[in-house]
Amino acid sequence: MQIVIFICFVLYTIMLFSIMWKTSRKANNETYFVGNRRSPWFVVAYGMIGASLSGVTLLSVTGDVYTTQFTYYGIVIGYVIGYVVIANILLPLYYKLNLTSIYTYLEQRFGIASYKTGSFFFILSRLLGSALRMYLVIYVLQDFVFRHWHIPIAVTAFLFVAIILLYTFRGGIKTIVWTDTLQTTFLLVALIFTIIFIPKEMNFSFTQLFSEMHTGGYSKIFHLDWREHNFFLKQILSGAFITITMTGLDQDMMQKNLSCKNLKDAQRNMYTFSGILVVVNALFLLLGGTLIVYALNNGIDLTAMKTDRIFPTIAFEYLPPIAGIVFVLGLIAAGYSSADGTITALTTALCVDFIGLHKLNKTEKEKITIRRYIHLLIGTLFLAVILIFSRYHDDALIRIIFQVAGYTYGPLLGLFTFGLFTKRVVNADFLVPLLACLSPVICFFLNRYSKELFRNYEFGFELLLVNGMLMFIFLWFISKKKQSAS
Repeated sequence: MQIVIFICFVLYTIMLFSIMWKTSRKANNETYFVGNRRSPWFVVAYGMIGASLSGVTLLSVTGDVYTTQFTYYGIVIGYVIGYVVIANILLPLYYKLNLTSIYTYLEQRFGIASYKTGSFFFILSRLLGSALRMYLVIYVLQDFVFRHWHIPIAVTAFLFVAIILLYTFRGGIKTIVWTDTLQTTFLLVALIFTIIFIPKEMNFSFTQLFSEMHTGGYSKIFHLDWREHNFFLKQILSGAFITITMTGLDQDMMQKNLSCKNLKDAQRNMYTFSGILVVVNALFLLLGGTLIVYALNNGIDLTAMKTDRIFPTIAFEYLPPIAGIVFVLGLIAAGYSSADGTITALTTALCVDFIGLHKLNKTEKEKITIRRYIHLLIGTLFLAVILIFSRYHDDALIRIIFQVAGYTYGPLLGLFTFGLFTKRVVNADFLVPLLACLSPVICFFLNRYSKELFRNYEFGFELLLVNGMLMFIFLWFISKKKQSAS
């Protein structure tokens, strides 16, 4: 079985390099950063599904149904609200200003320190979040495949990162727009195939399957205890703001939208993408319920198993080989999609926001060389985060990623909200980096002692809102009313 999985891995990688060869011909820095602004909106929309879902959705969301039922769907409902905000407020702003890096807006609105702060927090957020997403895929393949060949996880991680660096090295965002379509396809095939295959394996109709989920209490969507972290209103509100920050204020996701031909196409992409995502996330939760029903009917003990291991354990150890092969193809696709766009976006952020590559008095060839060195640096940092976290993985990764986002995206949320919805002028721009660090620190202590401070209240993903609100308040205190033109 391990040999078959490795062959699938090699063949899939060859397909990626074939796409890279076709899309990176005559590539320059504009190709790398914004795809020459010629990406078809429907291709971007479809490809963003895979980039948004990743291995975390495939493993953590499905496995987490065992402990949190279908309550994650409250967050998905909130996603729709967030995408409407992005399409109607943020995208028009980005296209009006003709941005390559969306954080350039912060320089125009507040000053250079705010601009650098916004870009830094994006780099930190995406580096951690995407590396953790990719780690989860490496962790599963390492545990079920490469470990049997006595290959260390460091080697597995290096191999994955090296492949991504190579196929994004020249074409950048133009290549990723098209490789994401391939990755989305394989991820969806794995999802749909497994949902259909498992009930047939158990000789269950879908009616019987739903009945088993309902009887076991796994189909519960709305949790009504307001003090709990997964209270449904918290979930919806958090989903909206998670989307606004992790998509609308995120260079990785917006870079793909900005590669569309015009604003209208980018908005079409966003609406199409959000509609598909709602359906696909429902299918992932259905898959999670299906896996649990299968486990309970086959005497598989889930109580001591990490939720991230439920799907791979069933796919590799209990289902026929064809199910394991399809699962691996979906997992490999998820692994690549977790990192390729991020590495390109982080390279863009460093090149545009910190080095000012477009302003340097150098030839195009020299600029491309600098960009490639930055590209390799980002890959190295990616690898480092994966290897460090591999020592501490002990929870469903979807919760860890959203916890990280709550701390690192909060300052971005506060900066952009203040800039868009007030006309006040920040008169101490140099203080913004300090305040952006102070806000997450306060949130860390609020979260840690929330039960003692707020009568057993538990923060969930809404910690992001508190973080953003603190940053907003800080900006208010260091700002003044804009003087009217006389």
